[in-house]
Amino acid sequence: MIDHLDGAVIPTGFDVPVEPLRRAAHYTGEQGCIAEARSFAALFLDQLRTEWCARIDERVDGAVLLVVSELITNADRHSNGPYILELVGTDTAVTVSVYDSSSALPRIFPRDPERIGRHGLEIVHALAEQVSVERVPVGKRVRAVLPLSEATRG
Repeated sequence: MIDHLDGAVIPTGFDVPVEPLRRAAHYTGEQGCIAEARSFAALFLDQLRTEWCARIDERVDGAVLLVVSELITNADRHSNGPYILELVGTDTAVTVSVYDSSSALPRIFPRDPERIGRHGLEIVHALAEQVSVERVPVGKRVRAVLPLSEATRG
């Protein structure tokens, strides 16, 4: 925050936002939802750069969009209802959460380059620092945490 006193700019020491940037979007599963979710995430990353002065590696930018694509695709294919994409970000990490109406927990399969399909969660695990799945009252939440740069990767 910056105070302005008679035209003088006085830094107060609170220029970095205190609360993480949070955005959520609701999708019905209609055609184009995955592309819409990717666009929503790209705008979120731009806002994170602006409001949090976050430095986001180009590789991480692509990784966040890929994780959004994979999790939204899974929700679209495996739930019987609408789903919600929630993004939370700071200057060090982005958390991608997808809520859907299915209570069935996803499975990660052993690596098999000859298997066709079912690699989504494997990809998410490879890109994210943390992945968790939990049942919630309306179904489940799949959550992936991605550090914004290699320097912040744990």
